[in-house]
Amino acid sequence: MKIIVAITGASGGIYARQCIEQLLSANQVEQIALVVSTTAREVLQYEGIELPISPKIVCYNNDDMFAAVASGSARYDAMVVVPASMGSVGRIASGVSLSLIERAADVMLKERRRLVVVVRETPYSLIHLRNMTTLTEAGAIVLPASPSFYSHAVTIEELAMTITERIIAHLGIELPHYEWGYTSE
Repeated sequence: MKIIVAITGASGGIYARQCIEQLLSANQVEQIALVVSTTAREVLQYEGIELPISPKIVCYNNDDMFAAVASGSARYDAMVVVPASMGSVGRIASGVSLSLIERAADVMLKERRRLVVVVRETPYSLIHLRNMTTLTEAGAIVLPASPSFYSHAVTIEELAMTITERIIAHLGIELPHYEWGYTSE
């Protein structure tokens, strides 16, 4: 599989890092196209997040509209925007492609390929909700970065992984992950 990972300027770089690490560990992933916005680079640095480096990762500049990910003929299988700022969500939902991230997402929607948008905002305004509804109606999967607690995570890494595992599953990648197994006594 060929996967696009796009990182926008929302807080939550831990999700992006973990997502890339998990994709690199998956045998079915042959290539990761990575696009990072300018603001995302600043936020990643502020949060102390370093992204993995691998020969499987091909980096594209966010203003390179001639990059392979800008065309449906490049046949990427899936894309995740992680984390997704509400500005990016709004532009993707309205079909405004001012950057490579937005154009790549637009391509995924028009080609009816898997697009996972990991939103990082709270609370949501009515505009946010409408934009997320539009994305869902267009075929995207809106996956809020809201960690689950029933796995009894002890560290921030473990807690964030509850979202990362969901992202990977929704991209169609099979990897070992936590599964709910509640039984009453």
